[in-house]
Amino acid sequence: MHICVIGSGYVGLVTASVFSDLGNDVICVDSSEKRVETLLSGECPIYEPRLPELLDRNRREGRLQFTTSTPFGVAPSEIVFICVGTPSLTNGQTDLSQVESAARDIANSLNGYKIIVNKSTVPVGTGDFVRRVIEEHRPNGKNFDVVSNPEFLREGQAVRDTLQPDRIVIGASSEKAANRMRELYRPLDCPVLVTDICSAEIIKYASNAFLATKISFINAVANLCEESGADVKAVAKGMGSDIRIGPHFLEAGLGYGGSCFPKDVDSLIHTSVELGIPFNILQQVAEENAVRVPRLAKRIIKRLGDDSGNSLKNKTIAILGLSFKPDTDDMREAKSIELCGLLLKAGAHIRAYDPVATDNARTILGEDGVTYCKSAYDAAEGADAAVFVTEWREFIQLDLHRLREALRQPIMFDGRNIYSPGEVSAAGIEYHCIGRGVFPPGGNP
Repeated sequence: MHICVIGSGYVGLVTASVFSDLGNDVICVDSSEKRVETLLSGECPIYEPRLPELLDRNRREGRLQFTTSTPFGVAPSEIVFICVGTPSLTNGQTDLSQVESAARDIANSLNGYKIIVNKSTVPVGTGDFVRRVIEEHRPNGKNFDVVSNPEFLREGQAVRDTLQPDRIVIGASSEKAANRMRELYRPLDCPVLVTDICSAEIIKYASNAFLATKISFINAVANLCEESGADVKAVAKGMGSDIRIGPHFLEAGLGYGGSCFPKDVDSLIHTSVELGIPFNILQQVAEENAVRVPRLAKRIIKRLGDDSGNSLKNKTIAILGLSFKPDTDDMREAKSIELCGLLLKAGAHIRAYDPVATDNARTILGEDGVTYCKSAYDAAEGADAAVFVTEWREFIQLDLHRLREALRQPIMFDGRNIYSPGEVSAAGIEYHCIGRGVFPPGGNP
């Protein structure tokens, strides 16, 4: 098939590269000349495992093109994917300006029947909105269908998730469009659920909101564990062994972040209020998530602060992990941003390290009070405590004795429960974790 993808962010690039790798001819359109130039030069502008290889192979074999011209992309294409950003406004409402702009450009480029597919995460009713925009701007009444086809990609595993999805959701009001979309996804040999457009739009938000709820729930349980002496890891394992609950997204920590969960939760809350049925449970989910980082910052300040109990003046903190999750350089809603801000405000100096996100972090955190380091051990050198914020795999294999020797004070705060308490304690490090209490140095491994 001939496909056009509007937008070359995480979703757009992965969508374009995978469809081209499946044998389709794909044109990826982006309004940024700089980004298109980067892609045409053979470089991948984002960090995502397996993506550079896919982009390079399909570009060289002529199945994948990049352009800033929407007419060039739309003209030969049968299916046009909208994969643009949908950020949150300050009130939680979803900003659809990029979707509207893409729909208008598509409408002005129509030269025959097209299937216009919303793959961007959008609130319920956006399919009708896109239809109205295209009807208003299309030339000569060209026919088209609008489809909702939400993505369920995890950054760091986006290529795998596209090639091996749990399910494909297609929201369509036209049997012709639904059948063509089934044909497009046939090579993936996975379950396909066809619904109306509104249901497909809500499926995406409801899925992410439910996962966010599991995260906030186990974090609230972690608070109980810290006060009662229970172990949240054991509690989560006991809960997750129930097939009705499952083990996934029951890892206590600093809460959810990234480009999806925060804005999707806020958007669904906003939509529910607009419809007159406030989603009170989800509001509590967002509120619990909002207190996770301040709670850890207070623990750090209480342990390391001066006599006033609220100052970290002359203290150095090693922050290990800056991206919002492992295997990505994405800093959107990363917990490191909030935590560094609170520690800097308390007077601390930050020594920061991340395997891939340092450059992106530097543009957000700046240089004032922050030193960017080349390794975890470098970051720990002379620090009064090491704080693990992102659970990168390389951190799991750190030599804890070497880490202890680098630290000025052998103190660790583990915001992701990467380690076993006995292992850290045996290395001579005081261990503060989530939902499991505090473990003094010198214990048994």
